[in-house]
Amino acid sequence: MKVDVLLGLQWGDEGKGKIVDVLTPKYDVIARFQGGPNAGHTLEFEGIKHVLHTIPSGIFRENTQNVIGNGVVIDPVILKKELDALIPFGVKVNEVLKVSRKAHLILPTHKLLDAASEKAKGKDKIGSTLKGIGPTYMDKTGRNGLRVGDIEAADFKERYNRLKEKHLQLLGNFNFDTHELGALEKEWMSAIKEMQNLILIDSEHYINACMKNGQAVLAEGAQGSLLDIDFGSYPFVTSSNTICAGACTGLGIAPNRINEVFGIFKAYCTRVGSGPFPTELKDKVGEKIRAAGHEFGATTGRPRRCGWLDLPALKYAIMLNGVTKLIMTKSDVLSGFDSIDICTHYNYRGEKIDYLPFGVEEGELEPVYESIPGWNEDLTGLQSADELPETLNNYVDYLEKALETPIAIVSVGPDRSQTIIREAVGV
Repeated sequence: MKVDVLLGLQWGDEGKGKIVDVLTPKYDVIARFQGGPNAGHTLEFEGIKHVLHTIPSGIFRENTQNVIGNGVVIDPVILKKELDALIPFGVKVNEVLKVSRKAHLILPTHKLLDAASEKAKGKDKIGSTLKGIGPTYMDKTGRNGLRVGDIEAADFKERYNRLKEKHLQLLGNFNFDTHELGALEKEWMSAIKEMQNLILIDSEHYINACMKNGQAVLAEGAQGSLLDIDFGSYPFVTSSNTICAGACTGLGIAPNRINEVFGIFKAYCTRVGSGPFPTELKDKVGEKIRAAGHEFGATTGRPRRCGWLDLPALKYAIMLNGVTKLIMTKSDVLSGFDSIDICTHYNYRGEKIDYLPFGVEEGELEPVYESIPGWNEDLTGLQSADELPETLNNYVDYLEKALETPIAIVSVGPDRSQTIIREAVGV
């Protein structure tokens, strides 16, 4: 067996959690391969909304193993809160969740460093979620980090203290107030004790053994392709590789073991935080989309910036990831628009281009739009592809031709049941 990969093609918040939950019955293992609690994967079923930050989105399905891979960074406190939230639903965590020993730990001082760094940037701030993600990945690449496997070591406390002292020196350079560290540290150490009761694994061996034994594996990405540390809208990006290649390094699988790549995108665009957003709508249309789509960050609660679909950016993400099938979410949000604009090109420094250039400054890309008729029908009760309005089918057909990739699933609401399968997806 090979691994299928599911990831976001925009700036995150595309609806990955819901789709993973829908596809999980087809897989034996769901494995997160990068990111950390800056992610917010929302699942909704039986009238209850669940938000996962670290735990893979297959956790609510029986008979499925869930793996937090080595490419993920973990805040033990947030993980404990997620685990506690699963208790009322009877999830047998110690049977279905496994954590890679090579995943890195987010320390309380990482979160303080994150806040200090953002404060120092002033108006040039990145828009960090302040979860300590960036500083943790910096320690990882700087070969200073603490990993999950370290909590099994007899000298774990000494290792922790060495890294903490280094961080305190840096915080001193920022003149940043650290008075809350004691309380944060107490909660963190308590959560570490809880983590020691989880199943810790050498995940690269586990995942490869699953494939060898014929088990179906789905790799779950976090954030979105346009936030990739190498290929996103740098420096307004996350600290990990959010594209398909990140699944190889984040789980320990060879490139030739990748099979299908499912790319998720919204029927429009959103972004949280700072950074370029060529199709952003700073008017009543943008406000209407935000209200209809409940566009507020699952992790931060911040209002998302909203705009029309951006084809050059989407083509770019499809290219980087080698997407084999597309999944469009939130088509229901666009109900009620007489016409829908689609960005097909940019005007950039006197040229008309259809690709994302290097180092885009705010306002440098002027979107060139094509308008097509919208739909007014309420889509949320639809059950099959035959029921989709003709105008929505025309929108889907337009995108498939422009993107040269089939749209296999159209989501018409937040619940797992509000999912229209146009073409089989998964094993």
